[in-house]
Amino acid sequence: MLKIKNSQIKSSLLLLLASLVWGLAFVAQSVAGGNVGTFTFNGIRFIIGGCCLLPFLKGHNIAPSKIPFNKLIGGIICGLALFLASTFQQGGIALGADAGEAGFLTACYIVLVPILGLVIGKKCSALVWPAVGIALFGLYLLCIPARGSGLRVSTADLALLACAFMFSIQILCVDHYAKVMSPVALACVQFFVSGAVSLVAAFIYEFLPDPSAWVSSLSMPLSWVSILYTGIFSCAVGYTLQAVGQRDLPPALASLIMSLESVFSSIFGWLILHQTMTGREVLGCVLIFTAVILAQIPRKGDVSDLT
Repeated sequence: MLKIKNSQIKSSLLLLLASLVWGLAFVAQSVAGGNVGTFTFNGIRFIIGGCCLLPFLKGHNIAPSKIPFNKLIGGIICGLALFLASTFQQGGIALGADAGEAGFLTACYIVLVPILGLVIGKKCSALVWPAVGIALFGLYLLCIPARGSGLRVSTADLALLACAFMFSIQILCVDHYAKVMSPVALACVQFFVSGAVSLVAAFIYEFLPDPSAWVSSLSMPLSWVSILYTGIFSCAVGYTLQAVGQRDLPPALASLIMSLESVFSSIFGWLILHQTMTGREVLGCVLIFTAVILAQIPRKGDVSDLT
């Protein structure tokens, strides 16, 4: 029992660190978002993330060309899910969704993960369900302003809901394949797959229509600061921590912890971009932290479901 508890605490801390890294990435993405195209930005940062992990594969005596196909397919599936989720997220913002609405709709994966998990036979602690409700309400307070808080179903909203769905798929795929494949190899393969598909789309939809504008967008130093941070830390570090951390946690609990990236993005926005937080937003942060703690308290009879 103690061994299980310690492994879960370690995994929770790894996912918490990943959420912190991703929260800071929102600042970097906001800096580059207005300059670099969605496919170009995602393609370059994912390729950088994959390259950063290659030395670690060699350190574990794992040759990328010698990864068995039955395991390689796991990284390919995760990579395609990551590509679609990232594309839908940026697409929704480009279609006019504001940051708060985008953050709230994207974070709906905390509801979708346990629901989809039940469909494929995953179990979770009974306390996860009230925790999901509390976290969702906390995310609403954090991301949606008091004025004009109603959500209208627009094309942008549908894109962001598709993003939340694909992130749910990606989380469940990582949960499955991280148990049968090296987490570093899994993260590396999914980055190269997502990056390659993104760059193909970038060539067709962003480079060919206006090559000079495409080159100009990549000539700005701030764009490369953002690309390098998201490539090295958000991708190489963050998603590897996700692959390692999810090995000893059920996907529903993992998604709750990873939703803390919304809290960290607000904190870093306040510290770096000098954005203020209202009392409503602070309450939202508190509720999300409360939900994460609640979801980790095992009830009698639920211990087997947490492993």
